[in-house]
Amino acid sequence: MTSLLRKSVLVVEDEENILAAIEYNLKRDGYRTLTATDGEEGLRKAREEGPDLLVLDVMLPGLDGFEVCRILRQVSDVPILLLTAKDQEMDRVVGLELGADDYVVKPFSMREFLARVKAMLRRPRSKVSGSLVSEWITSGNLSIDMASHTLILNNEPLAMKPKAFAVLALLMTHRGRVFTRDQILERLWDLDFVGGRRTIDVHVRWIREKIENDPSNPKRIVTIRGVGYRFEG
Repeated sequence: MTSLLRKSVLVVEDEENILAAIEYNLKRDGYRTLTATDGEEGLRKAREEGPDLLVLDVMLPGLDGFEVCRILRQVSDVPILLLTAKDQEMDRVVGLELGADDYVVKPFSMREFLARVKAMLRRPRSKVSGSLVSEWITSGNLSIDMASHTLILNNEPLAMKPKAFAVLALLMTHRGRVFTRDQILERLWDLDFVGGRRTIDVHVRWIREKIENDPSNPKRIVTIRGVGYRFEG
């Protein structure tokens, strides 16, 4: 595994004072730090440099952070930490729906920010119950393999966002067991994650849209009212 001191972080932020403070502190902690000041430059550097973590401001000139996130998620599962001055739940939900992994609202504590960066870089991208599943798990026409992060539906590969894949894998590997939203958050997200329980509902909705014949009347991932979710097959 690459040493933490060699991990690279791309920071896309147009406010010079914030960018300078983040860059200084990341470099002081030993990270290889790349910077960009607008969405187009950030997208280009993300593609060219392949950073281990992307710190992405939402309000950017040109392409905004949401659009950069959306484009990147089509080709990359790089961890994305969004920065925004908007302390609104809907903005957090939009960011999560587009594939962001975490969300920090300005102004923020640099100590907290660095702790989030460190936690995100240490976390495996595909984590289920703390370990990777090394064999195929199949239910009817649906199969997953955590080791290769592969999802097959009706004998065709199916793309799915990394966190949604992890949620599906967790439920499938414990078929018939009900997981509360808090249990899923505890297993698959950092303890200091700020998105809240609604994050789980968002990810389950994405999964249903991919694997259910009728997402509005799900048969595979069912809701246990007042408790959580269960995979039935």
